[in-house]
Amino acid sequence: MKTLLCGMLVGVIGSEGIYGQPNALADKHVAAARVAAGSDYAALFDRLCAVPAATPPPGAATPAPARPAVPDRSQWYAEPARVFDNLYFVGTREHSAWAVVTSGGIIIIDPLYAYAVEDEVVGGLRKVGLDPAAIKYVLVSHGHGDHSGGAGYLQDKFKARVILAAADWELLERTTRDTAKPRRDMIATDGQQLTLGDTTLTLYLTPGHTAGTISTLIPVRDGERRHVAAIWGGTAFNFRHTPEAFQTYVTSAQRFATIAADAGADVLLSNHVIFDGSGVKLPALAKRGASDPHPYVMGNASIQRYLVVAAECAKAGAARQLSR
Repeated sequence: MKTLLCGMLVGVIGSEGIYGQPNALADKHVAAARVAAGSDYAALFDRLCAVPAATPPPGAATPAPARPAVPDRSQWYAEPARVFDNLYFVGTREHSAWAVVTSGGIIIIDPLYAYAVEDEVVGGLRKVGLDPAAIKYVLVSHGHGDHSGGAGYLQDKFKARVILAAADWELLERTTRDTAKPRRDMIATDGQQLTLGDTTLTLYLTPGHTAGTISTLIPVRDGERRHVAAIWGGTAFNFRHTPEAFQTYVTSAQRFATIAADAGADVLLSNHVIFDGSGVKLPALAKRGASDPHPYVMGNASIQRYLVVAAECAKAGAARQLSR
């Protein structure tokens, strides 16, 4: 028997809890995640709580997706959209990039793969009547190529400042398979306020998905209404599967849930379209009538449920590891 004393992951796990075999504690956390997910966060639940198909060796890393060959534009291109008065979607069919428009210029969050940045971010801004030369900052939530690849282009073309956490600057520098990466520039710190013109974003270091993942609060406007958007900066468990790594993820998810609650955040955003429901919400937004509710304004309780799913699935992952 193994006793787990790790934050909220307290329990006793039998030696039978190997992948694909019964594990009562893992099942308990999966059940809690399923309840929290409901129907609106089913994709998040399916991705994070799935039991691995095969038993990897102890401590093995789940490989990150390989950088793909450049797909045909018809497979990834998506039209830009104004989501709030000061926030635009400029992403692809799979990956979200966000443009925060301020009185002092534009902040881009997660500028996609290098092959998509010119069409989606630069071209997208022009399509909605904005000047990409106004890009002042590029905030990269974490150092994977599907979110960081376009940063170097914006850095070179528009002299934009690029922001990552120190650990993920190091991750980019160690990555040899993806040459499309920015030069080291600004280093994000926990609780940092990034102010441009009339808008201040607050950045939080939430290690888990990567060692330097950044989650962000953004003030957004919908006419006279004011809202706070929360972006959970990294989602999948493509890190080395150890109990400690899962606990780091759990701690960050629980901490960011508290931060989002204290800030009154009521809008959830992701850097993957599937996780925040943008594939459904963007078309609904395009059809929104003057008196219709905003499809992205879900309330703080919804954000809490999202982060409960993330934390409980990570707890299940830790339980599976500790039973091996």
